[in-house]
Amino acid sequence: MPLALLALAISAFGIGTTEFVMMGLLPNVADDLGTSVPTAGYLVSAYALGVVLGAPLLTAVGSRVPRKRMLLLLMALFTFGNLASAFAPGFGWLVAGRFLAGLPHGAFFGVGAVVAARLVGEGRQARAVATMFLGLTVANIVGVPAATLLGQHLGWRSTFLVVGVIGLCSMAALARLVPHIPVDAQQGLGRELRALGNRQVLLGLLTAVLGFAGVFAVYSYLSAMTTEAMGFGESSVTLVLALFGIGMTLGALAAGPLTDRALRPTLYGSLTALAVVLVVFPFAVQVKWAALVMVVLLGGVGFMTTTPLQMLVMNKAKDAPTLASASNHSAFNLANAGGAWLGGAAIAAGWGWTSPALVGAVLTVAGLAVAVTAGVLDRGGRRKSRVVAGAGTTRGAREGSHADVA
Repeated sequence: MPLALLALAISAFGIGTTEFVMMGLLPNVADDLGTSVPTAGYLVSAYALGVVLGAPLLTAVGSRVPRKRMLLLLMALFTFGNLASAFAPGFGWLVAGRFLAGLPHGAFFGVGAVVAARLVGEGRQARAVATMFLGLTVANIVGVPAATLLGQHLGWRSTFLVVGVIGLCSMAALARLVPHIPVDAQQGLGRELRALGNRQVLLGLLTAVLGFAGVFAVYSYLSAMTTEAMGFGESSVTLVLALFGIGMTLGALAAGPLTDRALRPTLYGSLTALAVVLVVFPFAVQVKWAALVMVVLLGGVGFMTTTPLQMLVMNKAKDAPTLASASNHSAFNLANAGGAWLGGAAIAAGWGWTSPALVGAVLTVAGLAVAVTAGVLDRGGRRKSRVVAGAGTTRGAREGSHADVA
């Protein structure tokens, strides 16, 4: 694999760390800034809102910018947002800093996925994209726990300072290792928007929103489930979150080669496995060792869906994949927000701490239904195209023979 993928993975590590670390620092931030934990939760929402808005907007604005320069600009904005968060004088400024840090998230992964796919030959593109995503999964094993401990002992500002330094290191790696990739002369916003409007792309984005919402319906409340449902102490929360990250990493490693071999079957299989894990989850967590196994499985099968979904929208967007690729990360963050909201509603309704898993299973089955429908429509469209092409060839041959006779 090219070294440029390492630069993309380092950047993904920094992005993954800052995205998820806030969940563990909410009490520290609330105490320091004199606000409540629920109010501090707006910091998570501010980042997600930045991702949802920034992915399509920044990608559209930078549609004619060379890919390497675009990656550097996005990482510069990410670094600035984290440093602004570290030095925020008040809660409002911290919300603004989190929003700024989230803006380049989706656009970076969207552009980065396209760059990763171009760095390797045909048949290895999904593995290249999965390699970039490994930085995101490793962040959940190493970056988030370490940054959380740092913030708890040295103050939450130190966490964002360190992430800012990671951002600067990422910029140096991108500048050094990523080759110049010119933008197609015909590429522009209009072409990207037309590609985004492709029916298969839209169905892929809807699959991401519904299918991945099942993961976040549980992950958003995994810390509480660790103590309330699994019977572990608070000191075990970091271990459980790290096990989820290990599962994510294993899922990413498996998804790359499987997606290169058979994209849609990998997507169907991962969504089906995710639905099964979510149904079994509430029953298995009653036994401690089984609970830990289920956490790893949830991270693994959940993250196995990301690479095929990413490659699907890129393939169906054809020669203008950047906006579709970035919008996929808006879809993932909508899944984050929607899954967390519905999971929280189930708990608030008194259905129990593990009820978000069953809610997630319903969402995942809905995502699988959309994915299968898209696959059927895609096969039907290709079959129709072959029939039309065959008829055109036959008609052309007949006309040619008539011309010869005349």
